Amino acid sequence: MAHPLTQSQSGNLLRGAHTLDPARWAWQPRGEVATARVPSALDGLRLLSASGCIRHIVVGVIGPRAATQAQLAAAEALGAGLGALGLTLICGGKGGVMEAACKGCDAVGGLSIGLLPGTAPGEANPFVGIALPTGLNEGRNMVIARAARVLTAVGGSYGTLSEVAYGLHFGKPVIGVEDAPQVEGVIHTQSTAAAIEETCAALLKSADIVPTNDAPSPRSANGRILPKGET
Repeated sequence: MAHPLTQSQSGNLLRGAHTLDPARWAWQPRGEVATARVPSALDGLRLLSASGCIRHIVVGVIGPRAATQAQLAAAEALGAGLGALGLTLICGGKGGVMEAACKGCDAVGGLSIGLLPGTAPGEANPFVGIALPTGLNEGRNMVIARAARVLTAVGGSYGTLSEVAYGLHFGKPVIGVEDAPQVEGVIHTQSTAAAIEETCAALLKSADIVPTNDAPSPRSANGRILPKGET
């Protein structure tokens, strides 16, 4: 959907003839009238966050335990930025980038889910909101990639590389910052703010698209095309 983001008088987010239904995370052909331009994808998510709960939208934050100070700072800022929007973060639940992202999310009252490699909840870092022991070890990387609508990688390691690969394999958008793996398909950014904007844009593109009755089924890079009449 190439149309710019706009806002209706009732506060809904619009793109062309479609209105975003936050509960179903789908662009519905409702034909509301746009009354104001929404400058950016981040502003669009802020609008949704202010008007209703989007806690069910899950974003993955991935990165190494042995992270640099710059990567830890970026992960904390990323967690705070996404958590403040009311999004749910999912990560590996341990230290390094994972702990920093959870710390930032927790500081703004956000919710994070930590998928732990072992079987004990106590393995989680102290900022995880919901600790889920899996007993899967590195196998949990695939679950994280599958569960998240978008993955944002801060830095890189072999484990991070596997999550990036799984995410791309599953058709998920992958955003990179602070020396994230240089893999074809990753959208690299130069700052945390840019990474948050790209994550928000990818989330909006990931919403299902319900075609209008008089137009061919549109396609997007990430949105699933729904049959006409399905809501």
